[in-house]
Amino acid sequence: MNALTRSAAAYWQSSIGKKLVVAVTGLAMVLFLAGHLTGNLLIYMGRDAFNEYAEFLHDAGHGALIWVARIGLLVVVTLHVWATVLLTRENKAARKQEYEFKATIQASKSSRIMIVSGLTILAFIIFHLLHFTVRVNSHLAGLGETDPYGMVIAGFAPSFLTFLVVLFYIIAMTLLCSHLSHGVASMFQTLGLRSKNASELIQKISLGFSVIIWAGFISVPLAIFLGIVK
Repeated sequence: MNALTRSAAAYWQSSIGKKLVVAVTGLAMVLFLAGHLTGNLLIYMGRDAFNEYAEFLHDAGHGALIWVARIGLLVVVTLHVWATVLLTRENKAARKQEYEFKATIQASKSSRIMIVSGLTILAFIIFHLLHFTVRVNSHLAGLGETDPYGMVIAGFAPSFLTFLVVLFYIIAMTLLCSHLSHGVASMFQTLGLRSKNASELIQKISLGFSVIIWAGFISVPLAIFLGIVK
């Protein structure tokens, strides 16, 4: 093992290294969410607009770029959850006695369920890829290549099974945004961009971004399931 590898391994084992991994992967996910939501909302503009967007994604880099993005997202989320779990374990191990007022009293509800929400989001991403990318449902397979708009409509068409799918989407997005409301502000702090004076503003930005992401993402399956978008 050379000096550079040893240095990288030592940095990863440190709390600072893990916090930086959480912050950088968190930033990558925030940027992805903003871009992905923008594309998803094109479904309200109709079949042509949405299908043109889907065609652009699939043709980018001769079809390779979208798979790089998908695999990259899974790697980023896995690293994010893994580093968060390790940090949580370290914090618990370092706590030698219970405080008179436990840290959980001061922590926000979102910070207390960071690991649970992170694992649920990872499971959701895998399910989402199986749902609309691998298309494990046979009735979606043919539509995916020729009519992405029709595939999404069929994927959320009213049925009992779809009700469970939509419910899972809502739960996952709620946990994601709970995660974001705490995580975005923490990301600024880890990256050294959160001063005392800007703390309140950053918290408001974090909350506002989370609400926009939540409302935007759950609106699509709900609108289709309820027959608003056909």
